[in-house]
Amino acid sequence: MQNSSGLKRNVATQPSRTRYRVAGLLLLLAGVTYLDRACISILAPQISADLGLTKVQMSFVFSAFAMAYAAFEVPTAWWGERIGARRILTRIVVWWSCFTMFTAFAWNYVSMLVIRFAFGAGEAGAWPSAALAFSRWTPVRERGRTQGLFFAAAHLSGGLTPLLVATMSPILSWRTIFVVCGLVGLVWSTVWYRWFRDEPRDHPGVNAAEADFIEMERKIASHKAGAEGVWRALVFSPNVWFLCLAYFSNSYGSYFTITWLPTYLAEQRGFQKETLILFSGLPLILSVAGDLSGGAITDFLTRRFGLRFGRCAVSVVGYGLAGTAMFASVFSTAVVSALLIAIAIASSMFALSASWATCMDVGGEHTALLSAAMNTTGQVWLDSESAGSGFSDWQAPLLIMGGLYSVSAMLWVLVDPRKRLNVLTIHQ
Repeated sequence: MQNSSGLKRNVATQPSRTRYRVAGLLLLLAGVTYLDRACISILAPQISADLGLTKVQMSFVFSAFAMAYAAFEVPTAWWGERIGARRILTRIVVWWSCFTMFTAFAWNYVSMLVIRFAFGAGEAGAWPSAALAFSRWTPVRERGRTQGLFFAAAHLSGGLTPLLVATMSPILSWRTIFVVCGLVGLVWSTVWYRWFRDEPRDHPGVNAAEADFIEMERKIASHKAGAEGVWRALVFSPNVWFLCLAYFSNSYGSYFTITWLPTYLAEQRGFQKETLILFSGLPLILSVAGDLSGGAITDFLTRRFGLRFGRCAVSVVGYGLAGTAMFASVFSTAVVSALLIAIAIASSMFALSASWATCMDVGGEHTALLSAAMNTTGQVWLDSESAGSGFSDWQAPLLIMGGLYSVSAMLWVLVDPRKRLNVLTIHQ
């Protein structure tokens, strides 16, 4: 009897695993974001033909999303830190899901511009708000792996989207496909709002042992600072600037992959339908391996050698390899070039988990604002087509990406994840 009762007491003190279910819901969110983003690039030829859009007009449709996303990213993150990840993510996903479905009702160029701008405004803040939820629910030792899984889900979804759309296209119109994709987000937001809680201790599925474990490890203060202190800390921190500028290359590469890579492979490299679908999705498929390995390795190195080496070494290696592969792709044959582009993108994603985990390490209770600032810096790109229409050929964006990746590797030598934001508390 003593052994039995002793075993029961031991089991009762074991932490519950609700944080893993939270991570699972956020992985689904990551998948839905890339499903809705990548869908339009695959359907672009059908949309252009139906609405009579030129290539330049379609490029501005892509850019409308990017402009709105960049403009509303930080304000949405600021709002999310005040109302919590539960409510802000519900608002974000409902908004973008509705405008994904509204895309089906576009009737001309202007209407498509307005709808996609509103879509971008609605999705802005999604990933920083997810990072906010992770920062509240994830101990430091698990952050890299959790972020790796999150981005792996996003990139796997983006990589499979061309196949999914190709499967639906023979039986559904492009308008109906947008409606179907929007419904998926509405289902997710319903489940999220009903089940999730901002604080682990408030969740009925979290026992005291798990709540204590998370709170002891997450290193987040309970106070709230005034906005003035946060903005000053962000603007005047060299550490924040190095982190944000280093992220620029990642967003530029991701944007090119999602929007213009299929066109580049078809027009510049001569790929036909079957191989075009394969190589268009390959960068995101390989990115899954980069996400998972980068997340696991940054956590391992952090435990073994400390926070700075664990985050920075992964990022320097990832971006350095990405720059080398991207430069080499310009001077290679068609198939080798497509493979090298995929390797370069995947290598940049190897650094992704370290980047977002560093936002939690440095930002603390202001993780959402810092990650939004980093992500917004990444959105200020040169559109590969509309802003770069003066390029003599398609190789220029690849050279730019190679240079940006190389600069990111150098900037990460200067980043220090151990330096927290120096925010003065402002009592209101």
